Amino acid sequence: MVSYKPIGLIRTPNKKSEGTPIQPKAAKGIEGQVEIYPDFTEGLKDIEGFSHIILLYHMHKSKRGSLLVKPYMDTEQHGVFSTRAPSRPNPIGMSVVQLVKREKNVLHIKNVDIIDGTPLLDIKPYVPEFDFFKANKVGWLSKNLHKLKKSRDDGRFKK
Repeated sequence: MVSYKPIGLIRTPNKKSEGTPIQPKAAKGIEGQVEIYPDFTEGLKDIEGFSHIILLYHMHKSKRGSLLVKPYMDTEQHGVFSTRAPSRPNPIGMSVVQLVKREKNVLHIKNVDIIDGTPLLDIKPYVPEFDFFKANKVGWLSKNLHKLKKSRDDGRFKK
């Protein structure tokens, strides 16, 4: 058995799944806050030195889905592990967001594609030398990437 205890909550203007951008690149300019629970505040030491952070969170509004899903930017089904669809065996989300500033236990962030009230599981610093790879294949998405800026959550994966 695996269980996790949230370390905080993510606050955003995205109050429901419908209409929420589906990736941080499509959420340009959307601001939010990460409220870290007091027991975990000490773990934020030195985070201000990073321009971007990786948020790992529990997608609490997503229904449990099948292993085949029709993702937002396509009309065909794909294996869930070849998508970023929120309806997964373990609904863990990941977003790289811009860190604007820290005020005690609150992180102010930008370019957030997360629903308000989402439980935060972990934070990691984004380091381009560790995290950026030039990809030469992006699978089925290669014919759909042009749809990203206009794609929004349409509610198909919500509970």
